[in-house]
Amino acid sequence: MPLISLRVTTTPRDTWEATLNTTTLHPRRLPPRGTRLRGLFVLALLAALLGPAPTAAGSAPPRHDVVTWATSAFRLGTGVPDRAYRLVVHTSVGGDRMRVRLSNAFGDRPLTFDSVYAGLQREGAALVPGSNRRLTFDGRTSVTVPPGGLVLSDPLPGRVRARTNLVVSVHSPDAAGPATGHRLAMQTSYVTQGDHTADESAAPWTTTVTSWFYLDAVTVRTPARTGAVVALGDSITDGWESTTDLNRRWPDYLSRRLQHSHATTVRGVANAGISANKVLADTASPSALNRLDRDVLSHPGVRTVLLFEGVNDLKAHTGVTAQDLIDGYRLLTDRVHAAGHCVVAATIAPFKGWPEWDPQAEAVRQEVNAFIRTGGLFDAVADFDRAVRDPGDPESIRPAHDNGDHLHFTDEGMRAMADEVRPKDLECASGPGR
Repeated sequence: MPLISLRVTTTPRDTWEATLNTTTLHPRRLPPRGTRLRGLFVLALLAALLGPAPTAAGSAPPRHDVVTWATSAFRLGTGVPDRAYRLVVHTSVGGDRMRVRLSNAFGDRPLTFDSVYAGLQREGAALVPGSNRRLTFDGRTSVTVPPGGLVLSDPLPGRVRARTNLVVSVHSPDAAGPATGHRLAMQTSYVTQGDHTADESAAPWTTTVTSWFYLDAVTVRTPARTGAVVALGDSITDGWESTTDLNRRWPDYLSRRLQHSHATTVRGVANAGISANKVLADTASPSALNRLDRDVLSHPGVRTVLLFEGVNDLKAHTGVTAQDLIDGYRLLTDRVHAAGHCVVAATIAPFKGWPEWDPQAEAVRQEVNAFIRTGGLFDAVADFDRAVRDPGDPESIRPAHDNGDHLHFTDEGMRAMADEVRPKDLECASGPGR
């Protein structure tokens, strides 16, 4: 009779999928009859002692989709027809049945993608041989996204590892009008004319870009106990001035910690930071309140939102008071709680030395931070201010953490903020604390 065994090999292609191997037992390989009878007796005795074995269906633990990577939509100039993008992203949690989400959030006309592939990065624009696989949408290789819309691909069989450089290649024959993407990727991706999405070599991909175009999120299927956290913030969360291509934004450092933490089952990390973002007012991007649904609550598997916003509201001298900002936090937190998630708030970091700093803005920052720490609104607090401030001048960033502009951070500063987050605070096991 055929014996079916599951084997997962370690070749690059098998990062994606396990293979079934069928072996036929040859009669000459059977053990002697007496040995077989003794073996059957032992198995019968074990069955009697342990009870019936669970069925495959009954023993399978529940599973669900969890976001493993995401970014926030932004308007990026004008779309170019017959252009392809090879976009490099870094996963957080591992899982199978990967899906990608494409965005036309800022488009003013339908946008067609006629070729979308996903593979693993070897080096630069070159992919691991055999890893590049075509994605479909409702079984079709082409999909048209309406203006302002999102589209999710069909699941791709196989597994994607945690903290892997995934490469999504997209081509649009008719891109025009406002393009959707994310400007400050802090990651090198690649561009070419014509459809080279199926190519695994780097040869056609001669132009580099440090923005992501059209790609919005990546999800994987995981055990149902696994959750995700979304970091909602501005350019600091976006990773501005961290080292390009090394994944040293503070959410990346947090992701590294969470993969091995025994204090939480949160493994997915989505970065919803966007440069110049405010809690209350729209700028080049929608405010945190206005983008919350799309950039945060729409992702699967989210357990907690880590809120680190406010410095752009108070440093811009628009008359925003501490109470204004607190009221904005309250509105945002109420909506996150209503969606069934927890909110961990981070205190606003120092920015003395930045051109817009003055004592009035500092006073608002101190009042807001006092509320974050003691106001009781949030499920937990991460004191980023304490983690990065200069002990000799608490209104300023510690020199080793200051990138030089007195607002943004070095890689060491990014790590210090991530280390301030207690993994157990992200668990939200008992539901939002209200």
